[in-house]
Amino acid sequence: MRKRQRSMFRRLGLSCLLIWPLFAMAATANNAAPTPPMGWNSWNHFGAKVTADDVRHAADELVASGMAAAGYRYVIIDDGWQGSRDANGVLHPNAKFPDMKALADYVHGKGLKFGIYSSPGEHTCGGFTGSYGHEAQDAKTFAGWGVDYLKYDLCSFRTRLKGKSLADQTAMMQAAYRKMHEALEATGRPVVYALCSYGWGRVWEWGAEVGANLWRSTIDIEPGYQSMMFNAQAQQGLERWAGPGHWNDPDMLEIGNQGMDNPDMERTHMSLWALLAAPLIAGNDLAAMSGDTRSVLTNPEVLAVDQDSRGAQGRRVWQEGPVQLWAKPLADGTLAVGLVNTLDHPLDATLDFKALGLAGAVPARDLWQRRDLGLIDATHTFDVPAFGVVLLKMGKSATH
Repeated sequence: MRKRQRSMFRRLGLSCLLIWPLFAMAATANNAAPTPPMGWNSWNHFGAKVTADDVRHAADELVASGMAAAGYRYVIIDDGWQGSRDANGVLHPNAKFPDMKALADYVHGKGLKFGIYSSPGEHTCGGFTGSYGHEAQDAKTFAGWGVDYLKYDLCSFRTRLKGKSLADQTAMMQAAYRKMHEALEATGRPVVYALCSYGWGRVWEWGAEVGANLWRSTIDIEPGYQSMMFNAQAQQGLERWAGPGHWNDPDMLEIGNQGMDNPDMERTHMSLWALLAAPLIAGNDLAAMSGDTRSVLTNPEVLAVDQDSRGAQGRRVWQEGPVQLWAKPLADGTLAVGLVNTLDHPLDATLDFKALGLAGAVPARDLWQRRDLGLIDATHTFDVPAFGVVLLKMGKSATH
């Protein structure tokens, strides 16, 4: 580490454990995702019943709601679109998707990007046709349709891993995922490549090396506070594998879905994903979205934390009982700070400045209330709602 960088960390008072990586890891991932991808995926709301009309309406709503303007670019069809292969092995969509090229053109016509889903196995999670043995063929088909994003879900490929050693399982997954990456690269079309292996094989250690831009590092998220918190906390220690072009993925957003439709829970969910530099892939019913949900998903100051050009993944730096303190260094030299209350009733809480590497009084801005707090120090008390969060930007240029 250069002397200048070491002195910067000393000035901030950050211990070695709090020094975020400089992303020197070798990676073969393309540069399609310099910041965490933002978009909408069909699965959380529609499941395998999704139709082409549902996708068109989602594209319409992304634009009408202001989400597209806020940065949500990708409209992703998850499982359930696949039909069968013809005599030449070409995969065709099922009757719910009569013209995939036309659908992609519609999405592109809205100024958005088009995403799709497949599996390295013979079948997808929903039992539809996977890409096993047809990787190059499917990549060409996807490119011909105008696909900009591929979610590649392990699913039935796991049956091939049974009885193998952990080392062999990992090698097989790497080979399968690399094969599709190479097939996508051969088409010449830039495609964001998203692996879904639920953390199998410590995917964060090699995801970038097989060409992925993001990889699922946890089990599937469910629409509930405990599931959301589990996936967030499972990112601890993975910071050094995240950075521009390659991201840890704690799964899609459940904001706006039943079970995660309390505004305080929604703000906590969004705050943690922003602090984690996580992909922001919404999964709610966009047509029925409440004003509160829309404001959570489109708050520009919170989105700026997630999309910060430095690409550092934040982490939990302190905890006292039910109160957690999360932090993420930003490109402008400030610090994004989340004060989280995991209890079902409000709490008063202060910031542990030592854990944050701060001293004295520093400027702070509340990103959810979108107001400057002036100078605050370690004695400043915050009222944190039940299951809620206070999200701050702290440092010399934190105020507007």
